[in-house]
Amino acid sequence: MTTVVSDVAGQYFTLLELDSELDIARRTLSAREESLRLIKVREQGGVATMSDVRQAEELVYQATQTIPDTERLIAQTENQISLLLGNNPAAITRSRPLDEQEELPQVPLGVPSSLLERRPDIRAAEQNLIAQRALVSVARKAYFPRISLTGFLGFQSDQLSNLFAGPSRAWTFIPQITQPLFTGGRLKSDVKFAEAQRELAVIQYQQTVQNAFREVSDALVQYRKFKEIRVQQGLLVDTLRDRARLAYLRYEGGVDTLLNALDADRELFNAELDLTQTKRNELLSLVQLYKALGGGWQQ
Repeated sequence: MTTVVSDVAGQYFTLLELDSELDIARRTLSAREESLRLIKVREQGGVATMSDVRQAEELVYQATQTIPDTERLIAQTENQISLLLGNNPAAITRSRPLDEQEELPQVPLGVPSSLLERRPDIRAAEQNLIAQRALVSVARKAYFPRISLTGFLGFQSDQLSNLFAGPSRAWTFIPQITQPLFTGGRLKSDVKFAEAQRELAVIQYQQTVQNAFREVSDALVQYRKFKEIRVQQGLLVDTLRDRARLAYLRYEGGVDTLLNALDADRELFNAELDLTQTKRNELLSLVQLYKALGGGWQQ
């Protein structure tokens, strides 16, 4: 169920991001068509050249071809969501556009690692231990770190980051064995195959726990970094929007070339697309964290 919820949420946020891209492309196309119209008027008056007209036409055609491709991706994403929900392909009802989404939920301080015990892969590994007559409670104590996963502002805690040390982010948790891991009958067995099966079950459990903690660590790192990128990308868009405005004013005033204005327009378009993708990635990082924790951070 956790996987289905996270997959639907991820596809839905992708859909909102594509909606935003389509809106940007349409607004950009409208602005570029108006610029082309004005440049044609200037060319007819002998103020601009035919080269200026062709350069402006190029930007119009670039924006035009972006629209049908984005519409294709929107339709495919809607079909994918319908499939995940068990429905026939159909349009998906939206709530709010990406730019109007409410403030993202804050990941709380001190999320306990015990939440990971809900994960299907850890539950399956524990069932395998039971099948091999291993003591699950002892295995948990030995191989499952009891720590806080999040620290200040809901970012990764030092306790979690310290589990992965060195440039290769190697697992550094030392097993805490204080009592026999297997039941007595199994310990006394002389059957080598049974012993190997028990040892394999323990190794698989340990690896599953390591993978779970690593996925949480990766999700929290992504959550923090995409937030930082989104803030900086927003500042870049604001700067480029003002630059494009000033560049066109300078061109119309005859103190700058059209090339500078068109370059500013092109950079703004790409930056706006990057910003909406970064907003989606920030949302997806929360979806990934929800999945890594086995269903969110609520106990």
